[in-house]
Amino acid sequence: MTPEELVQQHWKRRELPGFMGRAGPLWTRRDGDAWTYALLAEEAHLNPAGVVHGGALATLMDHAISSVAWEACARQPCLTLQLDTHFIGPVRAGQLAQARAQVVRRTGTLVFMRGEVAVEGSPVLAAQALMKVLAP
Repeated sequence: MTPEELVQQHWKRRELPGFMGRAGPLWTRRDGDAWTYALLAEEAHLNPAGVVHGGALATLMDHAISSVAWEACARQPCLTLQLDTHFIGPVRAGQLAQARAQVVRRTGTLVFMRGEVAVEGSPVLAAQALMKVLAP
């Protein structure tokens, strides 16, 4: 897959500040009433075994979970307290890793989340997270 093909499929490239800007480039697309976040795997994302580094996939998942929690909490900043990841399969250069997340439950200042990263519909990472809503 190429960046041009992503644009044709209504993906939008995100230029983000700080660490997230270095971890990407990241892509987003609205899918119905939810957002999908993606990483087009490049050589720079690979580990010595020739597949995308687990840290890159965990970063993508953390970003997706944080973004969904932020939106669900009236755009209040949310801090990741815990992120449990389960690696299921490899991602190779040229593949598009797509992350989706959802709120499982929310209490006063805590948000329980779950998410998945998939390539061509096959899961490569499953995650659960606990987010803390920061006071304004």
